[in-house]
Amino acid sequence: MVSALAGVMTSVIGKLTTLLGEEYAKLKGVHREVEFMKDELSSMNALLQRLAEVDRDLHVQTKQWRDQVREMSYDIEDCIDDFMKNLGQTDIAKRAGLVQSVIQQLKALRARHQISSQIQGLKARVEDASKRRMRYKLDERTFEHGISRAIDPRLPSLYAEPDGLVGIDKPRDGLIKCLMEGVGASVQQQKVISIVGPGGLGKTTLANEVYRKLEGQFQCRAFVSLSQQPDVKKILRSILSQVSQQEYANIDVWDEEKLINAIREFLKNKRYFVIIDDIWSNQAWKIIKCALFPNDVGSKIMTTTRSITIAKLCCSPQHDHVYEIMPLTEANSKSLFLKRIFGLGDMCPPKLEEVSSEIMKKCGGSPLAIITVASLLANKASTNEEWERVYNSIGSTLEKDPGVEEMRKILSLSYDDLPHHLKTCLLYLSIFPEDCEIKRDQLIRRWIAEGFINTEGGQDLEEIGDGYFCDLINRSMVQPVRIQYDGRVYSCRVHDMILDLLISKSIEENFVTFFGGQNQKLVLQHKIRRLSLNCYSQEHIAVPSTAIISHCRSLSIFGYAEQMPPLSKFRVLRVLDIENGEDMESSFIEHVSTLCQLKYLRLDVRSISAFPEQLGELQHLQTLDIRWTKIRKLPKSIVQLQNMTCLRVNNLELPEGIGNLHALQELREIKVKWDSLASSLLELGSLTKLRILGLRWCIIDTHGNKEIFVENLVSSLCKLGRLNLRSLCIKSDYGYSIPLKEMYGYSIDFLLDSWFPSPHLLQKFQMDAYYFFPRVPVWIASLDNLSYLDININPVEEEALEILGGLPALLLLCLSSESSAQKQRLVISSNMFICLNDFRFTCWSNGKGLTFEAGAMPSLEKLEVPLDAGKDLDFGIQHLSSLMHVTVKIICGGATVQEVEASEDAIKSAVTHLPNHPTLEIRIWGDENMAEVGFKKNMVEEDQGKAEEEIQTSTQLI
Repeated sequence: MVSALAGVMTSVIGKLTTLLGEEYAKLKGVHREVEFMKDELSSMNALLQRLAEVDRDLHVQTKQWRDQVREMSYDIEDCIDDFMKNLGQTDIAKRAGLVQSVIQQLKALRARHQISSQIQGLKARVEDASKRRMRYKLDERTFEHGISRAIDPRLPSLYAEPDGLVGIDKPRDGLIKCLMEGVGASVQQQKVISIVGPGGLGKTTLANEVYRKLEGQFQCRAFVSLSQQPDVKKILRSILSQVSQQEYANIDVWDEEKLINAIREFLKNKRYFVIIDDIWSNQAWKIIKCALFPNDVGSKIMTTTRSITIAKLCCSPQHDHVYEIMPLTEANSKSLFLKRIFGLGDMCPPKLEEVSSEIMKKCGGSPLAIITVASLLANKASTNEEWERVYNSIGSTLEKDPGVEEMRKILSLSYDDLPHHLKTCLLYLSIFPEDCEIKRDQLIRRWIAEGFINTEGGQDLEEIGDGYFCDLINRSMVQPVRIQYDGRVYSCRVHDMILDLLISKSIEENFVTFFGGQNQKLVLQHKIRRLSLNCYSQEHIAVPSTAIISHCRSLSIFGYAEQMPPLSKFRVLRVLDIENGEDMESSFIEHVSTLCQLKYLRLDVRSISAFPEQLGELQHLQTLDIRWTKIRKLPKSIVQLQNMTCLRVNNLELPEGIGNLHALQELREIKVKWDSLASSLLELGSLTKLRILGLRWCIIDTHGNKEIFVENLVSSLCKLGRLNLRSLCIKSDYGYSIPLKEMYGYSIDFLLDSWFPSPHLLQKFQMDAYYFFPRVPVWIASLDNLSYLDININPVEEEALEILGGLPALLLLCLSSESSAQKQRLVISSNMFICLNDFRFTCWSNGKGLTFEAGAMPSLEKLEVPLDAGKDLDFGIQHLSSLMHVTVKIICGGATVQEVEASEDAIKSAVTHLPNHPTLEIRIWGDENMAEVGFKKNMVEEDQGKAEEEIQTSTQLI
């Protein structure tokens, strides 16, 4: 497993152990050196693990030793990989023939001599590192004096003057209202509310303002702040002293149990208000909670934390009592910024308007960042040049300013609290440019390729990586951007200030080397281990000739990079990811097959139209994503890639021998047509680990044998459905322009009844083709795990809704039809679609449409429906009490402008009265006569506007 602090030490020890095994026992010349290095490195690795725990307090000499050992571990692994590669080539040659075998063995002898010399040199480095460790007594120096305790940088938040705060009133008053209000007996029940959010957004300040405002409404109160490693006895003593307002004899020697009992006894019949600030662990809360007696006299508890998981634990089981603190609005950010510099609320010199807006964007609504940068600017000349200089230096030279250092300490608290593996995974996000939207699955696959994810007991690497990703979201280290239908985060973004912190730490640990933008001026001091080229913000980015790239493990290019060194120089590369390289020379990937360690290859380069035939030599390749290239045919050798788990292409045919890719878990989008190779379609069923399958219908050859095509495809689908298939997407080349049935004279009705047994693990089925099933396929009705269904059925009848409404796990339903067979409205009753969160219905001949009975779709948050203009619009939307977003498509063919406008008014009125004030979007679908009405309208009621304004303040109920 790779660590940002220890490098690839764990991986190296594992590979050294392999070299000591039976397979390499004949290597007597290096066996003794290998054994020595393994033992020494194992001892060093144990120390490195301990050093990682106290990284902030390390002596400079210790840090230098650690960094040298880290770099040495990379070099040792590169040497071992070369060694194993050469031995592997010799074994292949033996099977190829006598002459070739002799030639390869002569080369191998030369390579072994070179490797032996390298190992001798590496052994000397290991010996030297071990001697320095003993000579400088690093173990004693690091641990004998304990860990120093710095002054808590959050302390000033407790003493912030109310007059200097901005945007605090609404969130403070909202929290007070939630704390103090209730119905009947619930007013007197103990209530716990938790504020959650990343560092720097003002959780402590907000909690303190609530504390001040409610000062006289409780018999006793206490406010305590925790640290990452809290002294629980000290915290309990503080609570007891504050609530009792008295001193106890010999309290310093009381144990936790005695303190808890004393607090409980004192609070037993008293109305108290206690705030526990900045909780870092579940265990700390569980102990402190024991002391807070749960009486029924209206006591209140408020907690703050950076972890969503901990926030929910504090409020359990009332998760609706979690408040997510939000960044300041643009207006409040500007007000705070200018007040700190000029003493004004909203007036900025015109010459500084543009640069101040850029600085505000950089701060991202974080009060801590705004105050820090504003305090820095307050001591500088109010000129555009000076402000531009500060803006451009944020994240580099700016960190040397003492005021900024305090902000970094606060942000670093969250980073320091991470376990080793999450620190490494988080640092990796520094590779991506500012404001970049980072997709979850792309990031996890890169983590796997880099060796950041370790597994024991046969656990799935992607599932472990998904857990890592969710943990970073829960700890508020990265911001979710897009949320999937099932609540999982699809993509994320890193706050600019956090990104600057990560870049700084990555440079310090030689974890990533950056070129482009503000980091172009960096001095190269080490071998490059990971290289990130940001060509978006600066033209003519080139890698300097002095850069040592032969040890680079990851190459990420964003935009078009000129004068790139040939790929053959990146001999140990594991990850190659090119984003938006529109004008990149196609010749750049000519030598990609020489990257024998490559595990992840993603190309978003339109100019690339072909792969070298030797692609099959990339035996370690796990992910190949070439959807955004012009490649139209895969090399035949691709079927040799035994370790490939993910293959993403754009409308390419299955190669013959696809069944050899036994590790494949994801395959999309593959072209299928009547004259496809029968053997390839049949081999598809041999992919026993396949979870995700995407098919693109391209049935243009009517002379193909349709019966064999259907038989082989159905056979493969049935095999996959019995095994691991979770997702199936069927698309067509022609989208919705031409019906498949009319164009080809053949339908995919064979999927109606032939899929048997049903794919019991299927979670997602998606149709993106202009073909309509005449009814719900038989196998769909038995899918207990199906959560995403996008299906076309024509006509839609009551029976179809009853079948779909009975699916127990369904969260999203996209149902499309050309017409409804019902003369009356289709009724959705209260016993249907119990879990459905998102419902999108399309029917161009709407007929009577849908109606929702009382209690229907109790969990529905998103609704998209068509309605005929001028007709009865009372379809029971008032019964959908959980709605948050509504989209209505008004079909206005033949309707007058007045009828369309009347329909709009009726819809707006109905949505306005819904309890959650959902956002409303109205789309007008009609002919040219509707031009004065508009093709698309976004309608938000006045009350909705108020609700959105509430959300834009510092808190949001979640």
